[in-house]
Amino acid sequence: MERKQPIISPEHVPERLHTPLAALCGVAERLAFTIARGPLGGALGAAVGENTDGDQQKALDVMADEKFAAALKGTGVRWYASEEQEEVVAIDEDGEFALAIDPLDGSSNIDVNVSIGTLFSIYEAKDDPNESFLRPAREQIAAGYFIYGPQGGLVVSFGDGTQHYVLDPDSRRFVLVNERVQIPAESTEYAINASNYRHWQPPVRAFIDDCIAGAEGPRGTNFNMRWVASLVAETHRILSRGGVFLYPSDDRKGYERGRLRMVYECAPVAMVIEQAGGKATDGVSPILNQSATELHGRSPLVFGSADNVARIATYHELPPNEVSALFGNRGLFRN
Repeated sequence: MERKQPIISPEHVPERLHTPLAALCGVAERLAFTIARGPLGGALGAAVGENTDGDQQKALDVMADEKFAAALKGTGVRWYASEEQEEVVAIDEDGEFALAIDPLDGSSNIDVNVSIGTLFSIYEAKDDPNESFLRPAREQIAAGYFIYGPQGGLVVSFGDGTQHYVLDPDSRRFVLVNERVQIPAESTEYAINASNYRHWQPPVRAFIDDCIAGAEGPRGTNFNMRWVASLVAETHRILSRGGVFLYPSDDRKGYERGRLRMVYECAPVAMVIEQAGGKATDGVSPILNQSATELHGRSPLVFGSADNVARIATYHELPPNEVSALFGNRGLFRN
């Protein structure tokens, strides 16, 4: 059946980006429907192999990647870089954009009905496919994510604020609900995979120790921990009610630079968060000032409410004796 209205209203989208964004929205709308059907849509969470980084691929990972690549033909996207592909793929020979995508983020949660999503970012294309993506994250001209959960949605920035759209289940259109999202400045929530505590560097342990110490500790506040293992879900929660997310580097083999990919995950999240008034760093330095050195290169990632992110950077500046000591000795942070 032919759609009577555009899948996303064009008035808040830069004209030159409307065609590729509409193509992304079209695939996301169909994926949201497929995911909502759960087992009725097939074995979406079935393992089908590994990607180039050794991560297990699910059936929905591969399906999403194929559908996005196919939909972008004829939309002005010259280069397509996917977390599921080893190399950059050429799409439109004379296209002006380079699009990076994590087609299905949080795929380990497919079978447990937890929100998952798609992350993407768009750059001006260069003649060299790799150079189109191995550049400062600040050069993104658009970035965002689709979320597939109780509500389907799109969160996107074109460099002037962060917009939030909801997928209307009746019209199957993405409808703008917030033209300028703002992250709450204060929150008592933090998100981290605490099972890796023994592997963290001392500044990260010190920050978490002080949160766990609660009202009796140097922060003088009780905190709650959250961990969903879906970057899109974590980002959406922080945009909604503040807090801070940490995926630090640690001392395990293969985790020396964290586990999240700069091109496909860290860069788009950083743009969305900073355009909503938050901050995103590798623990110390802004992500938007950094460049990936290889297509699937990784980076530590800390993002959320600006004050929380800045505080974590301060922990990295403390003398070794303070971050190694029990929380009661970190007098600098006593309220």
